[in-house]
Amino acid sequence: MATPVLTPRKDTEPPERYFGWSGGGGGDNGGGGGGGWNPGGAVPADVSLVGVWVAIVAIIMLFAALSAVMLLRRHISQQWIETPLPKLIYLNSAVLLISSLTLEFSRASLTAGLSRRFLLWLYTTSALGLGFIAGQIVLWHELVERGIYLATDPSSSFLYLLTGAHALHLAGGVIALLVLVVEGGRIVRGTKSRALLDATAIYWHFMYALWIYILLLLVLKL
Repeated sequence: MATPVLTPRKDTEPPERYFGWSGGGGGDNGGGGGGGWNPGGAVPADVSLVGVWVAIVAIIMLFAALSAVMLLRRHISQQWIETPLPKLIYLNSAVLLISSLTLEFSRASLTAGLSRRFLLWLYTTSALGLGFIAGQIVLWHELVERGIYLATDPSSSFLYLLTGAHALHLAGGVIALLVLVVEGGRIVRGTKSRALLDATAIYWHFMYALWIYILLLLVLKL
């Protein structure tokens, strides 16, 4: 009787390495967990958070440089005349504060499983973000009507530069919010990770804190 020839099995990389399977031993519940499909696992969440923190560090460095130059010019320039701030700037600040609160309401609603409230607060936050940018445009138009332009004096230059740079970076947050609005249904159903929501919230709250810093820098005249 012929002896069967045994061919060694080739070791191959498990599909988990490529397709985001969640590994683990057997078992139907909890602890073991077989290789279930998990395209929205921990790696995308980590990447989103790392990307946000890298962006935040870069923005901090930019505004630290701008504010340092502004403070230096304010103390050494003989042509420095403080630009009066329109009252609208305080209303815009309140709008941005409320948007941070509504974004947290949205996250809390999602955690509690209140899908309609989650989407409602998310829509509200997006609208408030757009409202803040619109309010800033109106503010700049009001400055122009007063005859205060970018090149009028060093004070007006920094006013436009700081508020304009902030609005530009905030627009990135608004885009992220609009993406969340589009993907909101999938997030509620669990077919889309909430990593973008959490990363956007960190960025949005940072933009509010940055705005308060800019406002104090313009008001306190240090």
